[in-house]
Amino acid sequence: MDRRQRIRAIFRAVAPRYDRMNDLMSFGIHRLWKNRLARAARPEEGQILVDLAGGTGDVAMRLAGPGRTVIVCDPCAPMMLAGRHRPAPVLWLAGEAEAIPLADNSTDTVTIAFGIRNVTDLDAALGEMLRVLKPGGRALCLEFSRPAWWLAPFYDLFSFTVIRRLGAWVAHAPEAYHYLVESIRLFPDQPTLAARFRAAGFTAVGFENLSFGIACLHSGTKPP
Repeated sequence: MDRRQRIRAIFRAVAPRYDRMNDLMSFGIHRLWKNRLARAARPEEGQILVDLAGGTGDVAMRLAGPGRTVIVCDPCAPMMLAGRHRPAPVLWLAGEAEAIPLADNSTDTVTIAFGIRNVTDLDAALGEMLRVLKPGGRALCLEFSRPAWWLAPFYDLFSFTVIRRLGAWVAHAPEAYHYLVESIRLFPDQPTLAARFRAAGFTAVGFENLSFGIACLHSGTKPP
């Protein structure tokens, strides 16, 4: 099984318990991180916003509002199905970040939360985000990152013990949460990911550490 198929199988397995696991693993702090992403997106009336790897729609729900079009784009149908109960009006679109099924220069804002480390080609995904954005449009990426040096040992201990056990006990998917921990460990750190944004063609690239670097909010703008 190649990496793309493996990742899809993992998310199909955890879809029914995905939101509950996020609350347990982060003690609910992921909600604060996603609220920060939504505030940074500054959604406005008349805008089109796309949340890639949007899963159950918890980020899209935060972006939705009167006069806006908010689209969840995710390759995993069971994940999107698990989020259809949400009250916020959003559209659901099957698609991968590496091949977004939208036209060039068609969106005002693209977001991706805890999904970019699961793409099979990071540079292709960044290129696609740039392609679908309108000139002046913004990309925002919320992802696990490298915590401060003093926190790293405790964070690693929590990741390799508690998260894996929660995955087995609550989600009944130990392999999925083994993958989660490994994917975080192998993902580029804050400056490296920012450099990849610049290499893809984004300007005004920056990042903001959240919870001492456990998570990080990256941003970039498509040139006019």
